[in-house]
Amino acid sequence: MKEGTTMPEIKREIQRHFGVLKTQYSGWNKELNLVSWNGAEAKFDIRDWSPDHKACGKGITFDSEEAQLLLQYLQEEFDN
Repeated sequence: MKEGTTMPEIKREIQRHFGVLKTQYSGWNKELNLVSWNGAEAKFDIRDWSPDHKACGKGITFDSEEAQLLLQYLQEEFDN
């Protein structure tokens, strides 16, 4: 990026909150949500969020097929 330029704002909309996986000492929460990034189709999303959801950390997203595979792998692991 050229000096003096800023990063474009990333728009995010939490469409569904599933739950908190862990609360950090900082007060931020690791959460599972369904999030639309920049108006795209919402994806399953795991990342740290500030208490007011105005800021977030790095995370990982899954489309429906990936989330189903993840669920399958976790079920297999915990069933053994």
